[in-house]
Amino acid sequence: MFLRMNDETLTPETSGLASLRQRLRVLYLGREKKAITFQAVLAVVDLAILAFFVLGPYLRSGPSYLIIDYSIAVWIGLELCARALIERNLGDWLKRPITWIDIFVLLTLLLPELLFNFAFLRAIRIWTIGQSALLKVLLRYCGLRHLEDVMRASINVIVFLFLVTGFVYTFFFRGLPGIAGLVDALYFTVATVTTTGFGDITLPGTLGKLTSIVTMIIGISLFVRLAQAVVRPFKVTFPCPQCGLQRHDADAVHCKACGHILNIPDEGA
Repeated sequence: MFLRMNDETLTPETSGLASLRQRLRVLYLGREKKAITFQAVLAVVDLAILAFFVLGPYLRSGPSYLIIDYSIAVWIGLELCARALIERNLGDWLKRPITWIDIFVLLTLLLPELLFNFAFLRAIRIWTIGQSALLKVLLRYCGLRHLEDVMRASINVIVFLFLVTGFVYTFFFRGLPGIAGLVDALYFTVATVTTTGFGDITLPGTLGKLTSIVTMIIGISLFVRLAQAVVRPFKVTFPCPQCGLQRHDADAVHCKACGHILNIPDEGA
């Protein structure tokens, strides 16, 4: 059984830890300018880690590869510790799939000669950021709030393409020299997701067939969701106090389901 950590019951000896946890919570979970900047920096670092995965075939033979590899491992380790500190219940934190994905990525970075580089799994971090308040705040700051649904759907498609490309490259095309393997993996992924099916590049064996099936089913669903987000009118998430309907027109005065008067905050709220 995991004990729930309570800041109010901390002893003076642990007040420094409590202060650190509070500052980390403000940075990771807050919506102030300072917190949003910090969260944006985390997103940029995740993109840099993905770039390291893409450039891996070129860097692996050089002395800088292990330096960058272990530096990223240290960063992920520190971030795991920080995210554990801000949790009030460690059990809930350990139950999250993203936690175990980060731990697995950390192991592959610490043992690069024994395990494949699974840094592409960090793309899931980009997905979680896209689902968080960070995207909403940034779009509102840029005056693009009406593109929120389109951006979320686009992020879902891009992250899925990168995950599948990374998986296909790691397990099927890793032996090709240079960036040729990654390009082939991306080409196969796009052709499969769009159901173009040229057939010039296929994945061998049972694993290859299963990978193709999953890619087609999920990829088509994500593209349909993106198309819906592009063509349908913009709506905001605001639960109706009367019936609980979540989505309404941005300028709605009454709920379409029950007629209850709404008080949806405007863009400046």
